[in-house]
Amino acid sequence: MSERTRWIRLEGAVNARDLGGLPTTDGRATRRGRVLRADNLQALTVTDVRVLLDDYDLKNVIDLRSDAEVRLEGPGPLTRVPSVTLHHLSLFAEGGHHTDASADQPPAPAVQPPAPAVHAPAAEAGTELDMDKILPWQTRTDPGGEDEARAVSFYLGYLRDRADSITAALRVMARTDGSALVHCAAGKDRTGVVCALALEVAGVTREAIVADYAQTGERIAAILDRLRASDTYAADIDSRPAESHHPHAAIMEKFLSRVDEKLGGTAAWLRGHGWTPEDTAALRARLLD
Repeated sequence: MSERTRWIRLEGAVNARDLGGLPTTDGRATRRGRVLRADNLQALTVTDVRVLLDDYDLKNVIDLRSDAEVRLEGPGPLTRVPSVTLHHLSLFAEGGHHTDASADQPPAPAVQPPAPAVHAPAAEAGTELDMDKILPWQTRTDPGGEDEARAVSFYLGYLRDRADSITAALRVMARTDGSALVHCAAGKDRTGVVCALALEVAGVTREAIVADYAQTGERIAAILDRLRASDTYAADIDSRPAESHHPHAAIMEKFLSRVDEKLGGTAAWLRGHGWTPEDTAALRARLLD
């Protein structure tokens, strides 16, 4: 891992980094090697797995992908490691029988036509993905842009639909042994939201939380190249310009502001969904120096 950037060098994942070294509002910093974030882990090499096990003492993987994504992609290398516990915690409502991403609910308003469902040829019959929710478009750079508002609505939807998964993910992070790694497909939207909420609980500065979210932009081209190599995501990625997937800082700023304004802040929202003071103390003890 680079001390300057926190990136973790892996052959089979390009958006992996450590959430350590981030400043808190009380002058402390988050610990290295406690919570990691990444994109899809399907292509990890034997060497990558050894890095995660030996250098980071990986014990828990938090997989935020939908049920359909997991079926389509199949088991990854870490599913074969006995010392690692996998926690599948989808951030979608999983409302349909063979669909994901709340496909049976009305879509959020958009300035672009919704992306078509992607059917992977190797998948079981009837399995489909609502890629517009899995990889929401984020095309505008100007504050107030409709696309940012649309992305924020997706992020708020994670809180609305899967508070259970979010609180469970944060509790996994608070475990007392080894490190926890949270990931989705790109390691950008779903992973970005869960990591932002965890960092809020830890007392990390808002500026540092937003900067960590936006840091994925440094790897966006490589992330999209990896997704193009998968039948699950390739058609959607090829149908959109690379810039449309860029994680602009304004998106996370607006999301956190909406949580403050509409939900009373992260702490209040978590309390309303069963999160306890003991949970907060455990997570802060794990994440802070």
